[in-house]
Amino acid sequence: MTTSPDYAAYIASLPRVLAGAAVLFRDGVGRVLLVEPNYREGWVLPGGTVESDDGETPRQGARRETAEEIGLDREPGRLLAVDWVQGAGRPPVVAYLYDGGVLSEGELKAIRLQEEELLSWRLVPRAELSGYLLGALGGRVLAALDVLADGSGTAELENGRRVH
Repeated sequence: MTTSPDYAAYIASLPRVLAGAAVLFRDGVGRVLLVEPNYREGWVLPGGTVESDDGETPRQGARRETAEEIGLDREPGRLLAVDWVQGAGRPPVVAYLYDGGVLSEGELKAIRLQEEELLSWRLVPRAELSGYLLGALGGRVLAALDVLADGSGTAELENGRRVH
């Protein structure tokens, strides 16, 4: 099947949207696993950009990024939050946040950081997350923790604020 020039022009004229995916891991007492990148301020969750040119899905991207960044290759659990984040100087990002579950002591000891991108990792209690997570990410993580606590469905967010 060939693509008509009109259709190709239409597709080329559409706005661009980036996609990111991350995984929310916790320890046995509910602290959240954060990583400290060397390329930006603040801390983040294990995850990154979805490589859609390769046909990667957000779930696959979250798993790949987690394996690359912290050395844990685990199938992500359910989708906890989706966040539409406007950006200055870049297209909007749709951020997918998956449940990584509770890590055992052995899994925590097995964490190996991707030295090219990460400086360190730590487990942070919910009450202290706002001191580590900048911008929309803080709201996204808190909404995901709320979804886990109350057993509700996926949180829909815009710029880190729950809309549904």
